[in-house]
Amino acid sequence: MIEGVRVKKLKVIPDERGRLMEMLRADDDLFVKFGQVYMTTAYPGVVKGWHYHKKQIDNMVVIRGMMKVVLYDSRKDSKTCGEVNEFFIGEHNPALVQIPPFVYHGFKCISEEESIAINCPTEVYNYDKPDEFRVDPHKNDIPYDWKRKDG
Repeated sequence: MIEGVRVKKLKVIPDERGRLMEMLRADDDLFVKFGQVYMTTAYPGVVKGWHYHKKQIDNMVVIRGMMKVVLYDSRKDSKTCGEVNEFFIGEHNPALVQIPPFVYHGFKCISEEESIAINCPTEVYNYDKPDEFRVDPHKNDIPYDWKRKDG
């Protein structure tokens, strides 16, 4: 696994009224600090990526549908430089993926319906000077192909 990336398996607690799933708690060992909470979605087959942050740590959970979340470590000083990680998270595999600064990340909706993710980053979004650095999802130096892999 890429250095600094952490995964927390999430537990769904169902009863006759519905279900509950805690995502991130202030007493979790992976909790750093609170910046904001936001929702992002993707339609079936859509790729949103690649980007990285210089300060922000992301804590991403997919709450509807399924997403393939992919990370790429381009940090020259990292023991895992050049490594790619894929996580298939969502309704069928509830987990939180924590993404450290300078790690490229993106996601693709792999369900037949719109997928919804909640992110709880450590920083608030700065509209004047965003901590977000993007590259094209398909034309770049990242050794990853977003196509579905059958077999």
